[in-house]
Amino acid sequence: MKFIPVKTIPVSAFVFSVILFSCLKPHRKFEKYTPPPVPDYSLEKNWAALPWTKDSADVVPLNSGLKDDQANAKVDVFFIHPTLYFRGKSWNADVNDEKTNHLVDKYTIREQASVFNASCRVFAPRYRQATLMSFTDADGNGRKALDTAYSDVKRAFEYYLKNYNNGRPFIIASHSQGSFHAERLIKEIIDKDTSLYKLLVAAYVIGGSASKDMFTLVTPCLNSSQTGCYVAWHSRKWNTHFKEVYNCQLKPGFDNCENYQCVNPLTWTSDTAYAPASLNLGSVPKTFDRVDRGIVDAKISPQNIVWSHPADKPGYIKGDNYHVLDYGLYYMNLRANVAERVGIYLSAHK
Repeated sequence: MKFIPVKTIPVSAFVFSVILFSCLKPHRKFEKYTPPPVPDYSLEKNWAALPWTKDSADVVPLNSGLKDDQANAKVDVFFIHPTLYFRGKSWNADVNDEKTNHLVDKYTIREQASVFNASCRVFAPRYRQATLMSFTDADGNGRKALDTAYSDVKRAFEYYLKNYNNGRPFIIASHSQGSFHAERLIKEIIDKDTSLYKLLVAAYVIGGSASKDMFTLVTPCLNSSQTGCYVAWHSRKWNTHFKEVYNCQLKPGFDNCENYQCVNPLTWTSDTAYAPASLNLGSVPKTFDRVDRGIVDAKISPQNIVWSHPADKPGYIKGDNYHVLDYGLYYMNLRANVAERVGIYLSAHK
């Protein structure tokens, strides 16, 4: 691993980095904090999205011509949002924290969970998400914070199955920290229950740490129409490296990073063939105010991440890491693929 000597970094940038790190990481061990209250999933306020409530999963990009059709959907999606808790006052967020909930609703439920609202009823629990620095903590605190977060996700899923599912087919979808929990949920519950597995249309565990041999029943998707399988990818700038591989086993959020499963979201295959931007049905910027067709390409790199050239329009991340736009860069292709898999599943399970 190549390290940049401190003396080559501008003093102001170095000082800012130190201050930022000290603000983001809790100063005490996990056990020294009183954990936030355990959420009660019988209360609607503890869900970021439910099919019968007005929430951010109901929206579509402005002027897109898309529509929310949850009222007629025959399939559900259980969506687990990524990290939107960046503070260092505790290792886990409180689901009653209005600031954190606002960020979750605006930047993940709206921009990611809405992908599914044409084909699925959307269920998205709030949970005591682990703070961002949990993913780089090598002292065990981050693991404990992630275990706490997962315990909520698991209880929310069990509550969904018992009270809302009623034998309906479902999709598991997630991003980043959400995918970290979704992978564990699939491994511990769905992968061990054949009757439950039969209801799984597909899993979209994006931006997480899914490896090629992680599950038994739930296998990697080989094409756009397969069901009962999972897809995963990480988005990076063309010809860049996945820096997280260094010491990845010490960092909770990057387990399996040397053996990632990756699918090309423009072709839905895992080969290294180049997919031109002409195959991109539409990207959606962070402003969520339009659909830009054909501006981002895709190719799976030697490290099993998705490379793309920068989007030449405002509203898209610059730099090397496109993680926050894992969904947005391929929004319309995702939406179309969900509809395709749902349609095939329903036809095969009449």
